[in-house]
Amino acid sequence: MQIKAAIAAERRELADLFDALPADDWNAPSLCAGWTVREVVAHMSMGFRLSLPATLGELLKARGSLHRMTDRVARRDAAAHSTAELSAFLRDHAHHPWTPPVGGLPAALGHDVVHGLDVTTALGLDRRVPADRLRILLDAIRPRGLRFFGVDLTGVRLCAEDMDWSYGAGAAPVYGAAQDLLLLAFGRRLPPGRLGGAAAGRFTGR
Repeated sequence: MQIKAAIAAERRELADLFDALPADDWNAPSLCAGWTVREVVAHMSMGFRLSLPATLGELLKARGSLHRMTDRVARRDAAAHSTAELSAFLRDHAHHPWTPPVGGLPAALGHDVVHGLDVTTALGLDRRVPADRLRILLDAIRPRGLRFFGVDLTGVRLCAEDMDWSYGAGAAPVYGAAQDLLLLAFGRRLPPGRLGGAAAGRFTGR
């Protein structure tokens, strides 16, 4: 119940934030490589709007590639819907039971939180994800997930500066806000200056 409530709250809060974005921000780059803010927000509600048969049909069109399928659908839906509609999809489905194929409810919360940060971090917005939601996601980080997102923490220890949390046994620390370290664990490159420590440069963009 705690995670379900966190998911619903995250979707409603992000919908309100997206409603308030200036028009130009919707076409700005996000932290999701190759996607604008508009395409990230369109992708966030794909699981609510596509039935299982429709999803399988899109996967067939993409020749079995989940990456190609999600990219194609995000671009198509971003072009087909207004920004108000894209925000409303999140708000209207705040309690939708969708979860990713792997990971259950924590993965659904991670999907919402990380994609929200893909937008707010890229735009330089100071939106702080509540600590209880971050704690659920940070405590769920596992080597399998890191491999899935292509994250190599060899020799690295992640250390949150705003929460009692760390991960890894390496000698090279990487310091940052908990939500920035969460983005790192999900394979994102952070804007320069958001991380500190000897190995920070491995995880920041140019």
